[in-house]
Amino acid sequence: MHLDLYRTLKDEEIISMIKIEKKSNLFQILYGKYFSKVNDKCYSLLKNRELARETAQDIFTKVYENLDSFKGKSSFSSWLYSITYNYCIDYLRHKKKLHYPDWNRDNEIPEIIDESEELNSEISYERLTEILDLLHTEEKALLLMKYNDNISIKNIAEALRVSESAAKMRIKRAKARLVFLYKAKYKD
Repeated sequence: MHLDLYRTLKDEEIISMIKIEKKSNLFQILYGKYFSKVNDKCYSLLKNRELARETAQDIFTKVYENLDSFKGKSSFSSWLYSITYNYCIDYLRHKKKLHYPDWNRDNEIPEIIDESEELNSEISYERLTEILDLLHTEEKALLLMKYNDNISIKNIAEALRVSESAAKMRIKRAKARLVFLYKAKYKD
């Protein structure tokens, strides 16, 4: 089977063919399309190129093995990125003993910043990346999931294994901490 014939299909169509018609070699199309993005997301959280590559490989193995659990309630990319963030956070929790509630308590910000207080739209990518790296991995992942990958609150909550209200509160807290740290460092 020549894969080029299938590259124009939507992700969900490819997944359906893998699941129903047992055309498992079509997974190569999804792998080729998303591997570098998953690898980049892993690196942004793990900060080690080799580990990120190994982790991305593990994620794709896990995704392939659990493809039947993809129900199409969100896009394949959102589902894949949720798995990616969750896998990396679980890895860091286990390996580095990063427990968000303890970290949050130890790194309390003065107050939750008013929702109307935002960063100006002309901040540089480099500055934003620098401040994101100061956040706890879970907070960074939350902000990337919500604002970079447009993953729904429901899917974020499922990925982190918390309630939707807890996910919303953590996003609000992460955003507040980002604004606080940015303003403290770059008094605009």
